[in-house]
Amino acid sequence: MNPPLVYIIVLNYRAWWETAACLEALKRLDYPRFRLLVLDNASPNDSVERLREAFPGLELLPLPQNLGFAGGNNQGLRRALAEGADYVWLLNPDTRPDPGALSAMVRLAERDPKLGAVGAVLYEMERPQEVQAWGGGEVVLPWGLIRLLTRSQDLPRLSYISGASLLIRRVALERVGLLDEGFFMYGEDCDFGLRLKRAGFRLGVAAEARVWHRGGASWESSLQSDELFAAYNVRLFRKHARWPALAVAGYGLFWLAEYSLRRRWDKVGALWRGLGRGWRMPTEPESGGLSDQATPP
Repeated sequence: MNPPLVYIIVLNYRAWWETAACLEALKRLDYPRFRLLVLDNASPNDSVERLREAFPGLELLPLPQNLGFAGGNNQGLRRALAEGADYVWLLNPDTRPDPGALSAMVRLAERDPKLGAVGAVLYEMERPQEVQAWGGGEVVLPWGLIRLLTRSQDLPRLSYISGASLLIRRVALERVGLLDEGFFMYGEDCDFGLRLKRAGFRLGVAAEARVWHRGGASWESSLQSDELFAAYNVRLFRKHARWPALAVAGYGLFWLAEYSLRRRWDKVGALWRGLGRGWRMPTEPESGGLSDQATPP
């Protein structure tokens, strides 16, 4: 009997060198049955040419415009489902999976059909022994709190699997839909996890699956990123929290305290702009179906 077919989707935007290193790591996977699709999110550089030159025969789909994380990956999800994938593995280009990572995640998923999504243990790229996230994180809706979980004991509190390494069961996608493209960047993995749990699925983390990830919280991010981070998290709370105003207030106060302690008054301004922007965003799901087209903001 053939093992399940896994479609691996890597979404590149500008950073072709990171994607190339990720693809080199994928060559060492020990899982016997997968297909790899790389999408390029309308990179304004020569990413497509670089990747095609380095990996002849690579299935690479250039997108006509930047659709964001959700919109770009949804293009791959639609193709994977149309071509019979049993699972889809969304993998960030700034990751390096261990050779046994995919096998470990699929084994766990196959043991429990109620698992809608499975994550890996993410490690810091620059500090390879330090756990960045045990699969994903927790969303405390009443108080507007989002935090990564870093221990196996935290698993009962897991609200979402990080989009850096997210293995999704086909039937889960068919039941809850694709990523909500109203989250152009940030918040889409939290939203998807909450939707999965609401639909009755569980989330799992394969302890043997190790993935090194260069991303994570960075105080060097741009002010525009900080503003978008706040805006899309506000949209998340407005979409899911029973008392959205309370959740948004808690979120805003937390980050106001964080930025103030660091004397980053520029980030306080970005936070304020993001809170306002997120409060004005529509919360209806965008392109959650299997055939809708994405439109970036």
